[in-house]
Amino acid sequence: MLEHDLLSAPFSVAPLAAGEAEFHAPSIEEFFPEVVLFAGTPFEMNRIMIIRVLVTLAIVLFFYFGTRRMRLVPTRFQSVVELGLQFVRVNIAEDLLGKKDGQRFLPLITTIFFLVLGMNITGVIPPFNIAATSVIGLPLLLAVIVWVTFIYAGLRKGAGKFLRNSLFPPGVPWYFYIIVTPIELISTFILRPVTLTLRLTFNMIVGHLLLVLFFSATSFFLYEWQEAGFMRLFSVGTFAFGFAFTLFEILVAFLQAYIFALLTAVYIQLSLAEEH
Repeated sequence: MLEHDLLSAPFSVAPLAAGEAEFHAPSIEEFFPEVVLFAGTPFEMNRIMIIRVLVTLAIVLFFYFGTRRMRLVPTRFQSVVELGLQFVRVNIAEDLLGKKDGQRFLPLITTIFFLVLGMNITGVIPPFNIAATSVIGLPLLLAVIVWVTFIYAGLRKGAGKFLRNSLFPPGVPWYFYIIVTPIELISTFILRPVTLTLRLTFNMIVGHLLLVLFFSATSFFLYEWQEAGFMRLFSVGTFAFGFAFTLFEILVAFLQAYIFALLTAVYIQLSLAEEH
């Protein structure tokens, strides 16, 4: 029951002989679960894809019911929705882009923040127990959207000035452009979506593996290792670490959503700047 209640992600404790068991640490294979729906079709879905669909539906319903009947004196639910929207608008969009451009790109930044947050937080919500952003597909898709928006905003502002400022930073001696321009090309137009993708994905992967490790070790020491004796006391420590890392993972879920949305606004701001 402990492994089912605390962590539904698979782990293995294989019996060897009477009173013995072998502990198997979590592996990267957990991020590639078996197909459970529509197998053999282009729409086949595994556990992680189902989580993504459910989270997307939950976010849509959250904002639909939170904004469909706005009141001058808000209810508690409306207040929570307004607080979240105001946080993104004031602390990310308008703070970096100003009121005009902040309002212009607010729908994108808000969508990214709440989508990443919702997909991250499933890593600590039973019975999901895995972040939907821990598989690279979704972070890559969001990073590409940010990259396309960054390019679009810069080209629309002024294609020549955007490309010149991006590839030939002002104030640099002309002979240094031989070195600086290739570096700027790679860092600005190639590495930005890559770093956005990998930062989010790896944080969620590591967090999940640590939680699986601590809670499966707790189950192992407490239930599976029949000859453990006083060694079962280790289950107290592993459970304490698991609980602490659960709280830390909640913080990381919010922090990674904030960073992803913040970098989105930063990149857009750089594309709109007169010089950078």
